[in-house]
Amino acid sequence: MSPTFLRPARLPPGSRIAALSLSSGFVTEVMGRYRAGVRQVADEFGWEVVPAPNALRGPEYLYAHPQARADDLHWALENPDIDGLLSMIGGDDSVRLLPFLNLDVIRAHPKPFLGFSDSTVTLLAFLRAGVVAYHGPALLTDLAENGGMHPFTVAGIRRALVDKPQPFDLSPAPEWTQHFSDWGDETLQEIRRPFAPGDGWQWLQGGAAAQGHLIGGCLEVLDMLNGTPGWPAPRLWEGAVLALETSEDVPTPSQVGYWLRNYAAQGLLTRAAGLMLARPRGYTPQMVQDLYGWIRRVLHEAGREDLPVVANVDFGHTSPQLTLPLGAQVRLDPVAGRVTVLS
Repeated sequence: MSPTFLRPARLPPGSRIAALSLSSGFVTEVMGRYRAGVRQVADEFGWEVVPAPNALRGPEYLYAHPQARADDLHWALENPDIDGLLSMIGGDDSVRLLPFLNLDVIRAHPKPFLGFSDSTVTLLAFLRAGVVAYHGPALLTDLAENGGMHPFTVAGIRRALVDKPQPFDLSPAPEWTQHFSDWGDETLQEIRRPFAPGDGWQWLQGGAAAQGHLIGGCLEVLDMLNGTPGWPAPRLWEGAVLALETSEDVPTPSQVGYWLRNYAAQGLLTRAAGLMLARPRGYTPQMVQDLYGWIRRVLHEAGREDLPVVANVDFGHTSPQLTLPLGAQVRLDPVAGRVTVLS
Protein backbone atom coordinates (compact mmCIF):
# COMPACT_ATOMS: atom_id res chain seq x y z
CA MET A 1 0.00 0.00 0.00
CA SER A 2 1.14 3.54 -0.75
CA PRO A 3 1.90 5.68 2.31
CA THR A 4 -0.51 8.44 3.26
CA PHE A 5 0.37 12.03 4.10
CA LEU A 6 -1.27 14.87 5.96
CA ARG A 7 -2.39 17.68 3.66
CA PRO A 8 -1.62 21.15 5.08
CA ALA A 9 -4.31 23.84 5.08
CA ARG A 10 -4.66 26.09 2.02
CA LEU A 11 -3.19 29.60 1.92
CA PRO A 12 -5.94 32.15 1.15
CA PRO A 13 -5.30 35.89 0.82
CA GLY A 14 -4.21 37.34 4.15
CA SER A 15 -1.98 34.36 4.99
CA ARG A 16 1.39 35.13 6.63
CA ILE A 17 4.30 33.26 5.05
CA ALA A 18 7.71 32.86 6.68
CA ALA A 19 10.65 33.24 4.29
CA LEU A 20 13.42 30.82 5.32
CA SER A 21 17.11 30.78 4.44
CA LEU A 22 17.59 27.05 4.99
CA SER A 23 20.36 26.65 2.42
CA SER A 24 22.16 29.93 1.89
CA GLY A 25 22.16 33.45 3.30
CA PHE A 26 22.69 34.87 -0.19
CA VAL A 27 19.49 36.93 0.06
CA THR A 28 21.28 39.74 1.92
CA GLU A 29 23.41 40.33 -1.19
CA VAL A 30 20.33 40.94 -3.37
CA MET A 31 17.89 42.73 -1.11
CA GLY A 32 16.29 44.50 -4.07
CA ARG A 33 15.35 41.12 -5.46
CA TYR A 34 13.98 40.11 -2.04
CA ARG A 35 11.78 43.21 -1.86
CA ALA A 36 10.51 42.53 -5.39
CA GLY A 37 9.57 38.99 -4.42
CA VAL A 38 7.75 40.13 -1.29
CA ARG A 39 5.85 42.74 -3.30
CA GLN A 40 4.91 40.39 -6.15
CA VAL A 41 3.73 37.67 -3.77
CA ALA A 42 1.50 40.21 -2.02
CA ASP A 43 0.14 41.48 -5.35
CA GLU A 44 -0.60 38.01 -6.79
CA PHE A 45 -1.76 36.03 -3.75
CA GLY A 46 -2.43 38.56 -1.01
CA TRP A 47 0.14 36.85 1.23
CA GLU A 48 2.30 38.76 3.71
CA VAL A 49 5.87 37.46 3.57
CA VAL A 50 7.91 37.91 6.75
CA PRO A 51 11.53 36.82 7.25
CA ALA A 52 12.26 34.16 9.85
CA PRO A 53 14.43 35.38 12.76
CA ASN A 54 17.75 34.25 11.25
CA ALA A 55 16.86 34.47 7.54
CA LEU A 56 18.55 37.83 6.92
CA ARG A 57 21.67 37.31 9.04
CA GLY A 58 23.88 36.81 5.98
CA PRO A 59 25.87 34.01 4.33
CA GLU A 60 28.74 33.82 6.82
CA TYR A 61 26.51 33.51 9.90
CA LEU A 62 24.14 30.97 8.36
CA TYR A 63 26.98 28.86 6.98
CA ALA A 64 28.54 28.73 10.45
CA HIS A 65 25.24 28.04 12.23
CA PRO A 66 23.18 25.32 10.51
CA GLN A 67 21.20 24.87 13.72
CA ALA A 68 19.97 28.47 13.41
CA ARG A 69 18.52 27.58 10.03
CA ALA A 70 16.74 24.54 11.46
CA ASP A 71 15.56 26.70 14.38
CA ASP A 72 13.89 29.01 11.86
CA LEU A 73 12.01 26.08 10.37
CA HIS A 74 10.76 25.00 13.79
CA TRP A 75 9.90 28.59 14.72
CA ALA A 76 7.76 28.99 11.60
CA LEU A 77 5.97 25.69 12.25
CA GLU A 78 5.24 26.35 15.91
CA ASN A 79 4.35 30.04 15.52
CA PRO A 80 0.52 30.34 15.41
CA ASP A 81 0.82 33.60 13.45
CA ILE A 82 2.58 31.86 10.54
CA ASP A 83 0.46 29.98 7.98
CA GLY A 84 3.04 28.79 5.47
CA LEU A 85 6.77 28.45 4.78
CA LEU A 86 8.75 29.56 1.73
CA SER A 87 12.36 28.97 0.75
CA MET A 88 14.37 32.08 -0.06
CA ILE A 89 16.78 30.29 -2.40
CA GLY A 90 18.67 27.04 -2.77
CA GLY A 91 22.33 26.31 -2.09
CA ASP A 92 24.40 23.24 -1.45
CA ASP A 93 24.52 22.33 2.23
CA SER A 94 21.02 21.81 3.64
CA VAL A 95 22.21 18.27 4.35
CA ARG A 96 24.05 19.82 7.33
CA LEU A 97 20.64 20.52 8.93
CA LEU A 98 19.83 16.83 9.36
CA PRO A 99 21.08 16.51 12.97
CA PHE A 100 18.88 19.43 14.01
CA LEU A 101 15.60 18.72 12.19
CA ASN A 102 12.70 17.60 14.38
CA LEU A 103 10.21 15.53 12.40
CA ASP A 104 7.80 15.50 15.33
CA VAL A 105 7.47 19.28 15.06
CA ILE A 106 6.75 18.99 11.33
CA ARG A 107 4.13 16.32 11.96
CA ALA A 108 2.49 18.24 14.83
CA HIS A 109 2.23 21.47 12.81
CA PRO A 110 1.58 20.52 9.16
CA LYS A 111 1.97 23.76 7.24
CA PRO A 112 2.70 24.22 3.52
CA PHE A 113 6.41 24.41 2.65
CA LEU A 114 7.39 25.58 -0.86
CA GLY A 115 10.85 25.30 -2.39
CA PHE A 116 13.13 23.37 -4.75
CA SER A 117 16.79 22.56 -5.46
CA ASP A 118 18.65 22.24 -2.12
CA SER A 119 15.25 22.47 -0.41
CA THR A 120 14.96 18.81 -1.43
CA VAL A 121 16.39 18.06 2.04
CA THR A 122 13.49 19.86 3.73
CA LEU A 123 10.85 18.60 1.30
CA LEU A 124 11.84 15.02 2.04
CA ALA A 125 11.92 15.76 5.79
CA PHE A 126 8.24 16.70 5.46
CA LEU A 127 7.50 13.44 3.63
CA ARG A 128 9.43 11.49 6.26
CA ALA A 129 7.22 13.21 8.84
CA GLY A 130 4.13 12.19 6.87
CA VAL A 131 3.26 15.68 5.56
CA VAL A 132 2.72 16.82 1.96
CA ALA A 133 5.33 19.35 0.79
CA TYR A 134 5.44 21.50 -2.33
CA HIS A 135 8.22 21.33 -4.91
CA GLY A 136 8.03 24.71 -6.59
CA PRO A 137 9.43 28.23 -6.89
CA ALA A 138 11.58 29.95 -4.28
CA LEU A 139 11.09 33.57 -3.29
CA LEU A 140 14.16 34.84 -5.17
CA THR A 141 13.51 32.81 -8.33
CA ASP A 142 10.12 32.67 -10.06
CA LEU A 143 8.28 34.59 -7.33
CA ALA A 144 10.56 37.58 -7.93
CA GLU A 145 10.55 37.03 -11.71
CA ASN A 146 11.72 40.01 -13.76
CA GLY A 147 8.79 42.04 -15.02
CA GLY A 148 6.34 40.22 -12.75
CA MET A 149 5.46 36.64 -11.94
CA HIS A 150 4.73 34.46 -14.96
CA PRO A 151 1.02 33.49 -15.29
CA PHE A 152 2.04 29.81 -15.60
CA THR A 153 3.80 29.99 -12.23
CA VAL A 154 0.86 31.82 -10.65
CA ALA A 155 -1.64 29.25 -11.93
CA GLY A 156 0.46 26.36 -10.63
CA ILE A 157 0.72 27.82 -7.14
CA ARG A 158 -2.98 28.64 -7.02
CA ARG A 159 -4.01 25.09 -7.92
CA ALA A 160 -1.64 23.52 -5.42
CA LEU A 161 -1.82 25.93 -2.48
CA VAL A 162 -4.72 28.38 -2.74
CA ASP A 163 -7.79 27.02 -4.54
CA LYS A 164 -10.23 24.47 -3.15
CA PRO A 165 -8.62 21.01 -3.43
CA GLN A 166 -9.73 19.09 -6.51
CA PRO A 167 -8.04 16.97 -9.20
CA PHE A 168 -6.20 18.94 -11.87
CA ASP A 169 -4.10 18.22 -14.95
CA LEU A 170 -0.57 19.47 -15.26
CA SER A 171 0.30 21.00 -18.61
CA PRO A 172 3.44 22.07 -20.49
CA ALA A 173 4.51 25.70 -20.19
CA PRO A 174 3.71 27.83 -23.26
CA GLU A 175 7.23 29.30 -23.11
CA TRP A 176 10.38 28.84 -21.05
CA THR A 177 13.73 30.40 -20.27
CA GLN A 178 17.06 29.78 -18.60
CA HIS A 179 18.32 33.26 -19.40
CA PHE A 180 20.54 34.76 -16.68
CA SER A 181 19.59 38.17 -15.33
CA ASP A 182 21.84 39.90 -12.79
CA TRP A 183 19.82 40.02 -9.57
CA GLY A 184 22.18 42.62 -8.17
CA ASP A 185 21.23 45.10 -10.88
CA GLU A 186 17.90 46.51 -9.74
CA THR A 187 17.42 48.35 -13.05
CA LEU A 188 16.77 44.93 -14.65
CA GLN A 189 14.03 43.91 -12.23
CA GLU A 190 11.19 45.30 -14.34
CA ILE A 191 12.65 44.09 -17.65
CA ARG A 192 11.16 40.79 -18.78
CA ARG A 193 13.64 38.07 -19.62
CA PRO A 194 13.59 36.57 -23.16
CA PHE A 195 11.56 33.34 -23.42
CA ALA A 196 11.63 30.60 -26.04
CA PRO A 197 8.42 28.93 -27.29
CA GLY A 198 7.38 25.92 -25.24
CA ASP A 199 8.80 22.63 -26.51
CA GLY A 200 6.34 20.35 -24.73
CA TRP A 201 6.84 17.13 -22.83
CA GLN A 202 8.22 13.89 -24.23
CA TRP A 203 6.86 10.49 -23.26
CA LEU A 204 9.79 8.09 -23.36
CA GLN A 205 7.95 4.84 -22.67
CA GLY A 206 4.90 3.23 -21.09
CA GLY A 207 1.81 1.66 -22.61
CA ALA A 208 -0.67 1.97 -19.76
CA ALA A 209 -1.66 4.50 -17.12
CA ALA A 210 -0.23 4.21 -13.60
CA GLN A 211 -0.80 6.00 -10.31
CA GLY A 212 1.22 6.68 -7.19
CA HIS A 213 2.33 9.36 -4.75
CA LEU A 214 4.96 11.89 -5.79
CA ILE A 215 8.43 11.78 -4.28
CA GLY A 216 11.75 13.19 -5.44
CA GLY A 217 13.62 16.42 -5.95
CA CYS A 218 17.02 17.54 -7.21
CA LEU A 219 19.23 14.60 -8.17
CA GLU A 220 22.45 16.22 -6.97
CA VAL A 221 20.92 16.82 -3.55
CA LEU A 222 19.41 13.33 -3.46
CA ASP A 223 22.94 12.05 -4.05
CA MET A 224 24.12 13.94 -0.95
CA LEU A 225 21.22 12.48 1.06
CA ASN A 226 21.70 8.90 -0.11
CA GLY A 227 22.84 6.79 2.83
CA THR A 228 22.15 9.46 5.47
CA PRO A 229 19.30 9.57 8.03
CA GLY A 230 17.58 12.00 5.65
CA TRP A 231 17.10 9.32 2.98
CA PRO A 232 13.45 8.19 2.89
CA ALA A 233 12.70 4.73 4.23
CA PRO A 234 11.79 1.99 1.68
CA ARG A 235 8.06 2.29 2.47
CA LEU A 236 8.08 5.89 1.20
CA TRP A 237 9.27 4.72 -2.22
CA GLU A 238 6.68 1.95 -2.48
CA GLY A 239 4.38 2.61 -5.45
CA ALA A 240 5.78 6.12 -5.95
CA VAL A 241 5.99 8.36 -8.99
CA LEU A 242 9.54 9.74 -8.95
CA ALA A 243 9.88 13.43 -9.87
CA LEU A 244 13.56 14.10 -10.59
CA GLU A 245 15.37 17.23 -11.78
CA THR A 246 18.95 18.41 -12.33
CA SER A 247 20.55 21.71 -11.34
CA GLU A 248 22.82 24.31 -12.90
CA ASP A 249 25.70 21.94 -12.11
CA VAL A 250 24.70 20.24 -15.40
CA PRO A 251 25.55 16.63 -14.52
CA THR A 252 26.41 14.55 -17.56
CA PRO A 253 23.78 12.19 -18.96
CA SER A 254 25.95 9.26 -17.89
CA GLN A 255 26.08 10.59 -14.31
CA VAL A 256 22.29 10.71 -14.23
CA GLY A 257 22.33 7.14 -15.50
CA TYR A 258 24.70 6.11 -12.70
CA TRP A 259 22.43 7.66 -10.09
CA LEU A 260 19.46 5.80 -11.53
CA ARG A 261 21.47 2.56 -11.46
CA ASN A 262 21.89 3.16 -7.74
CA TYR A 263 18.11 3.54 -7.42
CA ALA A 264 17.70 0.30 -9.36
CA ALA A 265 20.15 -1.46 -7.04
CA GLN A 266 18.13 -0.25 -4.04
CA GLY A 267 14.95 -1.62 -5.60
CA LEU A 268 13.41 1.84 -5.95
CA LEU A 269 12.78 1.50 -9.68
CA THR A 270 11.28 -1.96 -9.19
CA ARG A 271 8.75 -0.53 -6.74
CA ALA A 272 8.06 2.70 -8.67
CA ALA A 273 4.77 3.47 -10.44
CA GLY A 274 6.17 6.11 -12.79
CA LEU A 275 8.88 8.64 -13.51
CA MET A 276 8.72 12.37 -14.25
CA LEU A 277 11.92 14.04 -15.48
CA ALA A 278 12.33 17.80 -15.46
CA ARG A 279 13.72 19.82 -18.35
CA PRO A 280 17.48 19.46 -17.76
CA ARG A 281 19.10 22.84 -17.22
CA GLY A 282 21.99 23.76 -19.48
CA TYR A 283 21.79 20.70 -21.72
CA THR A 284 22.52 20.80 -25.45
CA PRO A 285 20.08 18.94 -27.75
CA GLN A 286 22.61 16.10 -28.04
CA MET A 287 22.93 15.86 -24.25
CA VAL A 288 19.15 15.63 -23.98
CA GLN A 289 19.06 12.72 -26.41
CA ASP A 290 21.95 11.05 -24.58
CA LEU A 291 20.05 11.50 -21.32
CA TYR A 292 16.94 9.85 -22.73
CA GLY A 293 19.10 7.00 -23.97
CA TRP A 294 20.51 6.47 -20.49
CA ILE A 295 17.03 6.52 -18.95
CA ARG A 296 15.81 3.83 -21.31
CA ARG A 297 18.99 1.80 -20.81
CA VAL A 298 18.77 1.75 -17.02
CA LEU A 299 15.06 0.94 -17.04
CA HIS A 300 15.75 -1.93 -19.46
CA GLU A 301 18.45 -3.21 -17.11
CA ALA A 302 15.95 -3.02 -14.23
CA GLY A 303 13.26 -4.85 -16.20
CA ARG A 304 11.01 -1.78 -16.17
CA GLU A 305 10.28 -1.19 -19.85
CA ASP A 306 6.65 -0.92 -18.68
CA LEU A 307 7.27 2.11 -16.45
CA PRO A 308 5.49 5.28 -17.68
CA VAL A 309 8.13 7.98 -18.17
CA VAL A 310 7.45 11.59 -19.12
CA ALA A 311 10.40 13.93 -19.70
CA ASN A 312 11.05 17.63 -20.27
CA VAL A 313 8.46 18.53 -17.63
CA ASP A 314 8.43 22.14 -16.40
CA PHE A 315 9.68 21.90 -12.82
CA GLY A 316 12.96 22.49 -11.05
CA HIS A 317 15.70 24.64 -12.56
CA THR A 318 13.60 26.10 -15.36
CA SER A 319 11.25 29.06 -15.60
CA PRO A 320 8.32 29.20 -15.34
CA GLN A 321 7.86 26.08 -13.24
CA LEU A 322 5.05 23.93 -11.93
CA THR A 323 4.28 23.43 -8.25
CA LEU A 324 4.22 19.70 -7.47
CA PRO A 325 2.60 18.50 -4.21
CA LEU A 326 5.01 15.80 -3.07
CA GLY A 327 3.07 13.08 -1.28
CA ALA A 328 -0.05 13.66 -3.37
CA GLN A 329 -1.41 10.96 -5.67
CA VAL A 330 -0.74 11.52 -9.37
CA ARG A 331 -1.76 9.55 -12.46
CA LEU A 332 0.49 9.24 -15.50
CA ASP A 333 -1.30 8.30 -18.70
CA PRO A 334 1.17 7.90 -21.59
CA VAL A 335 -1.60 6.98 -24.04
CA ALA A 336 -3.60 10.15 -23.42
CA GLY A 337 -0.44 12.18 -22.69
CA ARG A 338 -1.88 13.36 -19.36
CA VAL A 339 -0.50 13.90 -15.87
CA THR A 340 -3.25 14.39 -13.29
CA VAL A 341 -2.84 15.37 -9.64
CA LEU A 342 -5.60 13.46 -7.86
CA SER A 343 -5.23 14.44 -4.21
